[in-house]
Amino acid sequence: MTNEELTELTRELSDKWFSKPFEHNAVFNHRLRTTGGRYMLSSHAIEVNPKHYEHFGREELISILKHELCHYHLHREGKGYKHSDREFKSLLRKVGGARHCQTLPDANHNRKVHYYECKQCGAKFKRYRRMDTKKYVCGYCRGSLKKNE
Repeated sequence: MTNEELTELTRELSDKWFSKPFEHNAVFNHRLRTTGGRYMLSSHAIEVNPKHYEHFGREELISILKHELCHYHLHREGKGYKHSDREFKSLLRKVGGARHCQTLPDANHNRKVHYYECKQCGAKFKRYRRMDTKKYVCGYCRGSLKKNE
């Protein structure tokens, strides 16, 4: 599916479920990792994670678009568009959008894990980001750290 087809689908859903036009763009954003989509307040664009469409299909995509269209229309009307607002929850329930998108199965499986150990007290630390062992010390005894492979 292309960005033009995504925008057209978003316009169709907006007309059908909200009876209001969607006047901006909907695009796939490959940089999204932890969310299915987002509504941009400044540009009024909707961005969708293409991995959700590829893995879960059209129904999940429609559910994400309905969710983002709730943000879009409520924000444009000056009403409560945030997740915690009553108006948002009510409109989302009315159109049948998802409160949360499904979790992608490979979200954290490929992350490299780094293990460190304190030379003084032997405390072990697990980190997903590398640490400079010359810059950081043990949080328990302030001893120096070494990287374990």
